[in-house]
Amino acid sequence: MTINFGYDKKQVIQALRYHFISKREIRIMIILVNVFAALALVLYALHKITPTAFLINSFLWLLLMISLWFVLPGLVYRKAATFKHHFTMYFDDNDFTLEHSKGKRSWPYTVLAGYKESPHFFHLYFDERSFLLVPKSACGNSEEVSRLRHLLMNKVKGK
Repeated sequence: MTINFGYDKKQVIQALRYHFISKREIRIMIILVNVFAALALVLYALHKITPTAFLINSFLWLLLMISLWFVLPGLVYRKAATFKHHFTMYFDDNDFTLEHSKGKRSWPYTVLAGYKESPHFFHLYFDERSFLLVPKSACGNSEEVSRLRHLLMNKVKGK
């Protein structure tokens, strides 16, 4: 199977959000911050904390959510030159190859620690922090997307 693709900025930002929020430590942090915010609201309603303390807590909550949702994915997108290039990718029975105008590189499926699927991409993880985004839109139709999904399910050990 061969696919050609470039990256759409909005879709990449959404995929990066998915990547960050799927991390266990980020999810735990979001839950704890939201519990803290709810507790601050209850304490403010019961007049146990001052309005200033409640506003500071609300400001910090808002700052964290903006950072996770907008700033962090935007920084990663701007830093990675990868998202501005065009690629051709080949999926065979034993390996997959990523080709660019400056060269190409092949990997056996065994190097992948896992993969995830988001609305617009397959995330191929080499390790906890290194991954490739393969756009579903590069596949010609839903049948090719399904074929790629089944290939990854059969060849990649973890999900």
